[in-house]
Amino acid sequence: MSRGLPLLHRRRILVSGAIGGITCAAVVVGAAMAGQDDGSGDANASTKAAQTISCPAVAGSLPEIPAEARAEVDRNLALLDTQIAEADKRLGTSQGEGGPNFVQNAILGPLADKRKSTLDRIAISIGRRAEKPTGLDALAECTLSGGEAGAGTGAGGEADSGATPTAAASEPADGGAEQGSGAEQGGGADAGSGTDEGSAQTISCPDVASKISGVPAEARAEVDRNLALLDTQIAEADKRLGTSQGEGGPNFVQNAILGPLKDKRASTIDRIELSFSRQGSTAPSGLDALAGCSLTSG
Repeated sequence: MSRGLPLLHRRRILVSGAIGGITCAAVVVGAAMAGQDDGSGDANASTKAAQTISCPAVAGSLPEIPAEARAEVDRNLALLDTQIAEADKRLGTSQGEGGPNFVQNAILGPLADKRKSTLDRIAISIGRRAEKPTGLDALAECTLSGGEAGAGTGAGGEADSGATPTAAASEPADGGAEQGSGAEQGGGADAGSGTDEGSAQTISCPDVASKISGVPAEARAEVDRNLALLDTQIAEADKRLGTSQGEGGPNFVQNAILGPLKDKRASTIDRIELSFSRQGSTAPSGLDALAGCSLTSG
């Protein structure tokens, strides 16, 4: 008995020690795995946060700005920053939306259009008092930088900064392909199909040509080109509507099609008004209210 008790006691100690060692090892392994998971999540978040939209700086490419044009030029330089900040915000809140071309179609493309319009305003402002700068359109295109393509936040690339709503955007690079009779009503040449109800949906925009009268002879050609461009923009948006079935979230059509279309139309209408003012005439009032479009079924 005196010999058995110590031996049994020793066995109990050994078993208890083994169980305790296994428990500690499990705790250590679990902690290590948790640490790896947390680190991976942090790394992914860091990667996403590093992605930004980068645009060419504009201010350094401008010639000497006349004093009379300084305020207007500064407003448009600030607007360029605002546009980047808004596009960056959209980039950060659209993770997982759309197809492989979503970022280009819904963010970078519309941003380029808006920048083209703003750059055009800068050139016109300077050109009213001095030699109009050329080549600014080359600064309109932006790209993604840092992290993985297609996501990210932050305001990058522009020389100035800002954070207010956007202004109108200009026309796409391919210009007007239809004859400008102002026949925007109902959607241009390529009637597209809808997103939810099939081919019955098209894009409908207010008629602009019928609201324009008294066009100076010297401005007629430019006005006609821009009226044709309005038709082209609707046709392109209708085509996009028909080829984007199933893309994006609930706001996809507004964010990727109707919103950019409104920006382009507002810019084109602005050019029509400028055509009048260059000839010392006053453009018809209320044209800006014709920029917005909507979906119709029929």
